Amino acid sequence: MSQPLAAGSLTGKTALVTGSSRGVGADTVTYLAQAGANVVINFRNKAPRAEKLAAQLRELGVEALVVGADLTDPASVADMMTQIHDTFGGLDLLVLNASGGMESGMAEDYALVLNRDAQLNVLDAALPLLGDGSRVVFVTSHQAHFIRTTPTMPEYEPVALSKRAGEDALRERIPALTEKGIEFVVVSGDMIEGTITATLLERANPGAIAQRRESAGKLYNVAEFAAEVALAAVDPVPSDNTRLVGDVSSFGGE
Repeated sequence: MSQPLAAGSLTGKTALVTGSSRGVGADTVTYLAQAGANVVINFRNKAPRAEKLAAQLRELGVEALVVGADLTDPASVADMMTQIHDTFGGLDLLVLNASGGMESGMAEDYALVLNRDAQLNVLDAALPLLGDGSRVVFVTSHQAHFIRTTPTMPEYEPVALSKRAGEDALRERIPALTEKGIEFVVVSGDMIEGTITATLLERANPGAIAQRRESAGKLYNVAEFAAEVALAAVDPVPSDNTRLVGDVSSFGGE
């Protein structure tokens, strides 16, 4: 992976990336650590993978705390924040990356509970740790960000709607965050090759990935999109608090 952030640019900072034992979250937390940040690797049920990643990042000379937490369980989230406080004293960056809703065997409202309610709860629980100059980054997809104007695959629609609900609820907190000196930015990406959304879409509509790639000219892979998420941690916040990654010509306005 090429490093999007300057070496040492985050030295002395502490970052929590939810859902960071694999995928976009793992690459994001790696970029932040490479830039010098101490990091919190959060996982739900992939402890060995999280511990392996932490060991790799410690070799960079940063601290890496591994915390298992079910983000839909307020008590579990509160315990995670206590561990972060006890280890680092506070947070400079909160990346709300973890999401889901396609898992089998979950309650009918699981997507909304995870993608809206849990996101708000994690933010609220982290607020005492976030000080002036800190930043919150919410990771989403164009399929969710533009769901009101551009339909998505039927199998993904409940997830897209729940993620948009989460984004809306978080955006309502912007004035209160601003008062505390906390910045907020949404990172929305087009279809990311190698993610579950792209895989499910391809299963439902064979050839869809190639069609979208041809239409967009390029689809980001996991590492490339994670680089954009990492950059959102340091780049100036856009006036509309939204960082759009990849082609948006096929999507209507918000």
